[in-house]
Amino acid sequence: MCVTCGCGDSTAVRVRIPGAPDHSHDHDHPHDHPHDHPHDAAPDPAAATVTKSKTIDIEQELLAKNDSLAEGNRGWLAEHRITAINLMSSPGSGKTSLLERTIREAGGERTVCVIEGDQETLFDAERIRATGAAVIQVNTGAGCHLDADMLRRGMEALNPPDGSLLFVENVGNLVCPALFDLGEAGKVVVISVTEGDDKPLKYPHMFAAADLIVINKIDLLPYVDFDVDRCQRDARSLNPDVDIVSLSVKSGAGLKSWYEWIKVKVK
Repeated sequence: MCVTCGCGDSTAVRVRIPGAPDHSHDHDHPHDHPHDHPHDAAPDPAAATVTKSKTIDIEQELLAKNDSLAEGNRGWLAEHRITAINLMSSPGSGKTSLLERTIREAGGERTVCVIEGDQETLFDAERIRATGAAVIQVNTGAGCHLDADMLRRGMEALNPPDGSLLFVENVGNLVCPALFDLGEAGKVVVISVTEGDDKPLKYPHMFAAADLIVINKIDLLPYVDFDVDRCQRDARSLNPDVDIVSLSVKSGAGLKSWYEWIKVKVK
């Protein structure tokens, strides 16, 4: 899991404000020292068992620490009457486009703020800034998801006003984001019809964790092989109570149901 992919290293995380000067620095530390140990030794099964055990212990410690920080976020958000919604998906599902249209069409009743998560760039944060919403970019470096500490740091920089609606656009990934509680009020998984209808069963943890599944790009259904009924059936086999909305950000079809779901979540 994240111990091997680099997510456990928070030193590479950067919280950035779109439009502001970027004072981040990359520090390369070359390791050109000689290695005087052999590389062709046979693997030691006992050592492999110990390594695996240590990896599991570290993962459990990371998740336990994250859960504690998430509870702190949840308490702070409740105290300030801020509703946080965590948007998760694979890359290219249309999360940012959905946010852009949502802010422009349904953001009048409450102040909308956004925390953008990506490994690099300010691309999505700049798109959100163009809507007029306050936004902070969190770049995770090698990390493949946001965690509770990153959200806390993002909220400190963003300073969302009391009573606001806070969208968190997670890093595009259908695996790790499902494992990390942020303290949010709702988890939304966005899937596009171009990805295939088998995603719920291929990534069960993500769909089992969701409060809402958004099936996006339904305007493309005539041109792709995607069975909406199968996708919904498989999702509910994992998560019987999950809400499901089919929509098209481009055409606007189904967006009313998405906006109504947000209103129910907003306390």
